[in-house]
Amino acid sequence: MKLLAVRRLLRIQRVVIRYRLDDLLFDLPLPWFLLAVRFLLPWRWLPRKPLELNRGARLRLALQDLGPIFIKFGQILSTRRDLLPEDIADELMLLQDRVPPFDSQVSIKLIEEQLGKKISEVFSRFDVAPLASASVAQVHAAQLKSGEEVVVKVIRPGLKPIIAQDLAWLFILARAAEKFSADARLLHPVDVVQDYEKTIYDELDLLREAANASQLRRNFEGSQLLYVPQVYWDWCRPKVLVMERIYGIQVTDLATLADQRTDMKMLAERGVEIFFTQVFRDSFFHADMHPGNIFVSTVNPWSPQYIAIDCGIVGSLTPEDQDYLARNLFAFFKRDYRRVAQLHIDSGWVPAETKLNEFEAAIRTVCEPIFEKPLKDISFGQVLMRLFQTARRFNMEVQPQLVLLQKTLLNIEGLGRQLYPDLDLWNTAQPFLERWMRERVSPKALLGNVQSQLEQIPHLSNMARDLLERMSQPHAKDPPPPWRKRKDDWFLRLLGCVHLAGGAILAAGGPLTEWSHWPAGIMIAVGLYLVVRR
Repeated sequence: MKLLAVRRLLRIQRVVIRYRLDDLLFDLPLPWFLLAVRFLLPWRWLPRKPLELNRGARLRLALQDLGPIFIKFGQILSTRRDLLPEDIADELMLLQDRVPPFDSQVSIKLIEEQLGKKISEVFSRFDVAPLASASVAQVHAAQLKSGEEVVVKVIRPGLKPIIAQDLAWLFILARAAEKFSADARLLHPVDVVQDYEKTIYDELDLLREAANASQLRRNFEGSQLLYVPQVYWDWCRPKVLVMERIYGIQVTDLATLADQRTDMKMLAERGVEIFFTQVFRDSFFHADMHPGNIFVSTVNPWSPQYIAIDCGIVGSLTPEDQDYLARNLFAFFKRDYRRVAQLHIDSGWVPAETKLNEFEAAIRTVCEPIFEKPLKDISFGQVLMRLFQTARRFNMEVQPQLVLLQKTLLNIEGLGRQLYPDLDLWNTAQPFLERWMRERVSPKALLGNVQSQLEQIPHLSNMARDLLERMSQPHAKDPPPPWRKRKDDWFLRLLGCVHLAGGAILAAGGPLTEWSHWPAGIMIAVGLYLVVRR
């Protein structure tokens, strides 16, 4: 792994030099000691021909050359046009579904190997030219023998070694950050990279993506909010996915959406509703909602419906995380900053000794300016920066299990900013959260919780019976309980002798029938058990 990591570092360095990314870095307003580093880079001593590409194209091509992890980073950046110059944002948009495809003959060979049949035996039509190409896979249009129009998704070959090399360097950087920076330790960078490692490898398994798509489709069955294409399980394999072909308008194609007179306000509001429905009702949310994966149906433009594809990355929350987030958001909407501060302390996200009044004032300072403003006037980038500054001041810890949720929320904001800049995110989300919290404490929900607890009683009773049987008649091959390990016998017997001696001293003052000397009897009984036990 170390050799692979070194080779990958050299590859990254070559790409940086090739596309002059160091020029982009040193054009930023950096401190003098960082700007001085450019004089120590050997390749900058040599004369270099000027590149004809603009800075956005250089950055896009560099990310493409570096592989899927860097491409996904560019996809995330492309949704935040408010944080990027226009030329860079336009180029990064091309990373969403226009990554250069790999050889179609290689694609066909992989599909036939996975299905165990020739293309002509499965499909009546198969388009050799790919329909779309992304960082992890590419897609071909086809038609099944039974007549259904489908798309065939196939994983790019040779991805795992590249991903392993990138992750090796990410782990090195994360461990170094935790070792040398107290602020970085609060962000748990190693845990974050571990979560991302699991996510990226899960995305390479198309059977997992098919299962995610089926679950999401079932969650929104018959809904006017979201449509998820059908999966054809007979033709799905770990590296091949066959699913229904959809026809819609890409969510960022604002001109086409306007031509069909789409209700943009409703479209933006439904995007927010879909997000909160997935997170709080289902605890199962699409976590890769960049514009390349989101389309709008052309059927009812006055009541627009979203279409979601590429369910390779999904997230879920525990009931505890759901409840905590809902209470926090609800308190934010009510501007109850004391409640927000108390929830952070109670959850352990900030130290218990944190002064409640100071923490409340800091949260109010960050959050108060963003209320009663349309989305176009709110910069979540600036809000997050100020929240991170507050986090460092109060030693707040970032929770790795919420990283996917935070990423998805940023994607939703980026889409909302493009679709309907005047959207009031808070007024759109608040009624949904209020309804969800009422349902959580409704008689039906409480009855369901009681029923769930009652269903556990037989299991708990069986566990208790098994435990008692093992204690009374231990099997020779059973491992001893933790409290009866042989290496601890001498200590337990010594403790028993101490109990016997202490009990005898207490009993010397009078008969054991006196209430005041019952502790002596208990100590003697415990001491006898510890001394004569097996």
